[in-house]
Amino acid sequence: MANKIKVKTTLVEMDGDEMTRIMWQMVKDKLLFPYLNMDIDYYDLHVKHRDDTDDRVTTDAARAIMKYGVGIKCATITPNEDRVKEYGLKKAWKSPNGTIRSLLDGTVFRKPILVNNIAPAVSSWKKPITIGRHAYGDVYDNFEMQIPQAGKLEVVFTPQDGGKPQTTLVKDFPSAGIVQINHNLEQSILSFAKACFTYALAEKIDLWFSTKDTISKIYDAGFREIFNREFERNWKEKFKKAGIEYFFTLIDDAVARIMKSEGGLLWALKNYDGDVMSDMIASASGSLAMMTSVLVSPNGWFEYEAAHGTVQKHYYKHLKGEETSSNSMALIFAWTGGLRKRGELDLTPEVVNFANKLEKTALETIEGGIMTGDLLLLAEKKPFNRKVNTEGFIDAIAQTLKKKL
Repeated sequence: MANKIKVKTTLVEMDGDEMTRIMWQMVKDKLLFPYLNMDIDYYDLHVKHRDDTDDRVTTDAARAIMKYGVGIKCATITPNEDRVKEYGLKKAWKSPNGTIRSLLDGTVFRKPILVNNIAPAVSSWKKPITIGRHAYGDVYDNFEMQIPQAGKLEVVFTPQDGGKPQTTLVKDFPSAGIVQINHNLEQSILSFAKACFTYALAEKIDLWFSTKDTISKIYDAGFREIFNREFERNWKEKFKKAGIEYFFTLIDDAVARIMKSEGGLLWALKNYDGDVMSDMIASASGSLAMMTSVLVSPNGWFEYEAAHGTVQKHYYKHLKGEETSSNSMALIFAWTGGLRKRGELDLTPEVVNFANKLEKTALETIEGGIMTGDLLLLAEKKPFNRKVNTEGFIDAIAQTLKKKL
């Protein structure tokens, strides 16, 4: 293409691991670089590079998003002990997603990518169910400890103003055990609530929020109270005028209700709950590779990412020279989401139009019967359906995109 579209402001790119890293490069080489002139601030979040930098590269990437406003991230490994041995790491580093989200705060919105020829596994679902996931605290930024023997575990809160410290018994352990302590911040929960109410009103969809406040009478109940207070003060009349509702219920009741819902709603969840339920929504809507994800910070920062893992099994096949059929849709949509937001912020409609055309082309490719193996099993049976390999799927999108542009 002689005249490439100029992306006005620098984009922050965070590379990833395993099979998604392979697909990430294909997406850039075949779908983006031929058409776009981009200034990229690149961070390699490969697990070994994170280890080599003592994970400084992850915090550097988060700070770059704060500087430029928009980041686009590939899927990454959160190492367990097996991964520590496999890659020869110094230790089991924290989730890079958790680190970035903790620094940026905000809310993660995850929405399934729906195509006309794949019906959701839940027959009642007619419209997308968006997950609003709180992006701070819970198990992603917790304290954990191995209790080696019988003894007392206590926590001490020391007021910053010099007040009297408060000591509370957590557990009198009769024998060895384990402990986990979660925390959260009222301001972060309030930002989460505001983001969810703003999103629901903008999309004109109902908002559900669910916790287990009957069991967690301070932690979960604190979320419920902050949501209710914010709604009553600032959103009740706006929601009524828009013809939408805010609905709170226990998380187990919400799960039962969601299975009978038609969809078309925003389901707000705490950090861990949102992580689990977004995978459930994605899988039931077709595939884990068919889910968009964006972190929206109250400070005006945005991070777009693939909501799935690194496709480890396919990567091992790839290393052996065997053919893979890995779905790159979520990776493509991470780029299109970031490019669209960059275009909106920069007031460059040509960038927004490019992102829209690439998304439409990717959807049309699947609806035209060309898809990876995960989708072929779920799609309506048509004589023209055909399974393609990892690169073949991206090539098919590239061919159609070239005609459109």
